[in-house]
Amino acid sequence: MESMLSLTIWITLLSGVITLSLLLCSFSRGKSTNTKKPCKQAPEAAGGWPLIGHLSALSGPELPHITLSKMAEKYGPIFRIRMGVYSGLVVSSSEIAKECLTTNDQSFSRRPKTAALKHMGYNFAMFGFSFSNSYWREVRKISISKLLSNQKVAMLGNAREIEVWALIQKVYESCGSGVRLVDMKKCFGDLNFNFMVRIIAGGTMMEKEVNLGERENLRKVVGEFFKMMGVFTISDMLPFLEWLDHNFGGMHKALKRTGRAMDDLMQGWLDDHKTKRKINGGFRQGEEDFMDQMLDVADSVAQELPELNFDADTINKATCQTMILGGTDTMTVSLTWALSFLLNNRSILKKTQDELDKIVGRQRQVKESDIEQLVYIQAILKETMRLQAPIPITARECIEDCEIAGFHVPSGTRLFLNTWKIHRDPKIWPDPLDFKPDRFLNSHSEIDVRGQDFELLPFGGGRRVCPGVSFSLQLMQLTLASLLHGFDITTPSNEPVDMTGSFGITNVKATALEVFLKPRLSPELYV
Repeated sequence: MESMLSLTIWITLLSGVITLSLLLCSFSRGKSTNTKKPCKQAPEAAGGWPLIGHLSALSGPELPHITLSKMAEKYGPIFRIRMGVYSGLVVSSSEIAKECLTTNDQSFSRRPKTAALKHMGYNFAMFGFSFSNSYWREVRKISISKLLSNQKVAMLGNAREIEVWALIQKVYESCGSGVRLVDMKKCFGDLNFNFMVRIIAGGTMMEKEVNLGERENLRKVVGEFFKMMGVFTISDMLPFLEWLDHNFGGMHKALKRTGRAMDDLMQGWLDDHKTKRKINGGFRQGEEDFMDQMLDVADSVAQELPELNFDADTINKATCQTMILGGTDTMTVSLTWALSFLLNNRSILKKTQDELDKIVGRQRQVKESDIEQLVYIQAILKETMRLQAPIPITARECIEDCEIAGFHVPSGTRLFLNTWKIHRDPKIWPDPLDFKPDRFLNSHSEIDVRGQDFELLPFGGGRRVCPGVSFSLQLMQLTLASLLHGFDITTPSNEPVDMTGSFGITNVKATALEVFLKPRLSPELYV
């Protein structure tokens, strides 16, 4: 849904409409005779095409969350769309979202299947996309206890400071004592990638002994993996056309190829960890990373859940892969948008630096211990994620018939929570399109991003809420504070930043964020 369908797919779909519509009608008649609806369903949006439904409207040129927001203006906060053979329920209000994520959370506890998750996610072994079963519960619990708990997040403070300081030094060296044009979108991506690799697979993966060619190949593999995870194929919406993907489209082959490249990378890391354990008599010397800790528990998970056919290595690689995917892209997206908003609102940027000068001063760099007092930095990130949620549409699948807002929702329905629209509700947010961090210091100070306040859901909610909320916030707050404290930032010719988004699972800024940076502290504080 989030990716544009290629011209080849459209030609294939349109040429097969006449023949395949008979199959679709047969399928629909077969389903309707087996279920009895206790009440009416939500209204269906007009404009759906035969066979493909509303996919044409969601393929561009507008981004899907914007298209669905405009539909909500016409059809209300809950309506249906068709996506191939699947029915989609679009929810655009916090009240109905709360009903979905509390009362009916169990009914919407599954993620929709895609070919990308099958071929690149170890056949749904990545727990963020796996079914809501005993495997999901066990691996999620392990991930929280080993990496994402508040205690573990606090213990990673030194690693965060190391990576953020490396970014500040790198930018300073490129600037010298003058001004330098820097692409901050790339810098944020490098920072988050380095940090995730350090804590998942160990700092040595990004240290000097890894040559530049290996490092760039690593980035290339992971970058391609991120891109392909957002790809949707014909068979994702029309399962009976899977043979077209295999024989003509080539997309399944591309997914498998990317999955193998990523697996080679993960297996290399895993083999390295096992080898070092053998050399050290079964123990890893020095501080254990997440992959080390997974080695201690993956065997027991595989033995306790043999029916899933996931061996220990698969569980380890899939879980580490989930962490890298979940951490790198979303944090980069939010930091890029945050700086973009500040550059388009210079008075807020100045107020932020004034807070930093008051709390931190200009005699030292920002430390992890300063973050709790930097309430305006926290408010800026909240407001950023309100206006530009890292994932603007959250997708789930109904596993049992239920009722939402008085409407019947059949099992198999895809649920799409349009957080983009929810975050812009004028009944909740005065001046909803304006960037106003101060609202989180007064009128909306009690609203948080951790999934309990359904007016603000950048990390999702319910049982499927992102478990890495504290993990992400801590690094983003430190990064943004350190950058704004260390440098004066302007755009070329003081032009406003382009705020156009792009297609994909995450809400990536479409263009680079090139800015001029000038050191604002004494030179000795950067060495």
